[in-house]
Amino acid sequence: MIRSKEQWQSMLEKKLPPEDAAVFRNRGITAHYAGLYLAHPELFKWAGMAAFASRQVGLALLAADMLSSPGRLVSTGNTGSSSSELISALDVVGGALRSILSLPLWAYDSAVRSLLLDDLEAIRKGNNAIYHDISWAHEAYLCGGIEEISSNTGPGEELMLEGFGMIDEGRRCAGSDPDRSSELVVQGNIRLLRHEQIMTLGPVFESISPQGRIVVSFGSELVFSGAVPRGVRDRASFVEFSGFFETLTGMKSVADQSHRWQWIEGQVLPVWREVDRTFDRSHHLQSFLRKLVEAE
Repeated sequence: MIRSKEQWQSMLEKKLPPEDAAVFRNRGITAHYAGLYLAHPELFKWAGMAAFASRQVGLALLAADMLSSPGRLVSTGNTGSSSSELISALDVVGGALRSILSLPLWAYDSAVRSLLLDDLEAIRKGNNAIYHDISWAHEAYLCGGIEEISSNTGPGEELMLEGFGMIDEGRRCAGSDPDRSSELVVQGNIRLLRHEQIMTLGPVFESISPQGRIVVSFGSELVFSGAVPRGVRDRASFVEFSGFFETLTGMKSVADQSHRWQWIEGQVLPVWREVDRTFDRSHHLQSFLRKLVEAE
């Protein structure tokens, strides 16, 4: 064993800004995921998708900073945000306001507060928890192979170990059986995603208020615009997949693990596969991710 799990986690934690600098910290997490995928797109599919998911959390933090008192969720001072980030954050603001205006009147005030403050804070912590929970294993795999992960995992981490095992098997058979290799890597990364959704994000969503669950469901989407050429799907939206009325009434909620996974399997993963396939045939995805790395 090269390092213990705690040592791997500590090493990565030192590369990030402190937690009270939420926007900068999120930017560092996003950049780390983007860098992993750029360096190993044939293996680290989860990291590529996580870069876009983390970016959406960052835009929500910027949006909250615009709509709430400065310093509550982000550190004071200039965020160093680019004009494109601010424009994207304004889109998030518009989407949040449209969602809020769609809520029942009785939920209006509390929904605003819970979205921008307590519930968004829970989501921010969830983004940090994912980084803490899975990023170390990517670094451990690169330095010590599957053995470094297996010697550092325990109860509750079976899906993650299984996922990296499949990724490793896919890597080893890439030359002899490329089709099998590709499928193993894809399924291995889905195991990582499943681990993230069950073990890490499950408790986060359970802590969100009932009103906040509705608003967060409306805001749950993965946006790839600017990262793909024309003709490739660039958006996966929970409300579009689940239905406006169903989401508004709480019949469908991203906080519900089964509803969330239905959306992931039915829309998020198919869209991401289309995006991932453009990596070698278009400059869009690589250029977009490099900008995320450079923005750290």
